[in-house]
Amino acid sequence: MQKAKQISIQIIRQAGAISKRRFDQFVDIKSKDEHGDVVTEVDHLIEDIIIKEIQGAFPDHQIHSEEAGIIGTANDWLWLIDPLDGTNNFAIGLPIFTTSITLMYKREPVLGVVYEPLTDRLFVSALGEGAYCNDQKMEIRSNSNLFKGNVGWIQGHVVQKDEGALRLRQHIDVSFKRMMRLWAPTLQWCMLAKGDIDGIVLYNSEGDDLYSGILMVKEAGGIVIDFDGNPFTGMKDEPYLIACHPDHKQALLKVVKEGLG
Repeated sequence: MQKAKQISIQIIRQAGAISKRRFDQFVDIKSKDEHGDVVTEVDHLIEDIIIKEIQGAFPDHQIHSEEAGIIGTANDWLWLIDPLDGTNNFAIGLPIFTTSITLMYKREPVLGVVYEPLTDRLFVSALGEGAYCNDQKMEIRSNSNLFKGNVGWIQGHVVQKDEGALRLRQHIDVSFKRMMRLWAPTLQWCMLAKGDIDGIVLYNSEGDDLYSGILMVKEAGGIVIDFDGNPFTGMKDEPYLIACHPDHKQALLKVVKEGLG
């Protein structure tokens, strides 16, 4: 684990230096799917560097990366890589993006490393070791006035204008001071762990940007539950999740159930 952490921190800083240097420069942007998602040459450049380093250090581990897909044979160890979480922001010159690296063991996250290059914020969490931002321990916050707080919204690209999602999003938007939709999910998870926002509602968004954030929040003292209130564990193809301080579990569950009708 220590070797994995050291290598992840080293290569994610290298990746961040590339995205920072290339930010707001002309990039080759290609459409990724029918939903309007995009990919740039920076995604591929960063991805190649991270994959090469992980393969060199852990040749028996399987890797899944957002652009390259599955590399290697299935086993207990799986690396999840999102080379540029927030590509759509990066492509239009909006400075909200990160790189995320997660190590899974038997389908549970044991290491999460997220780097936000423009602010030089390095987020690191390891199972049983807490969560840190630039070596400062993070603790999720309990807000005495939750409904005057900020709640993040995350939805998968396939959701689009799903009626249930539209109803729930509208309800969250009017229930809290601010509903945040950054299009950079790992940053929202880190903000929750750090105490900068008060909760997250995630609607069917599974991917390489999910599990580093889940570990970050849990290691900062938060909870991650499904829409029925059950603790979220393992990996799911279509997750519907609430993340928050334990004090806010019932309030956020109530809001979600009201929003879904």
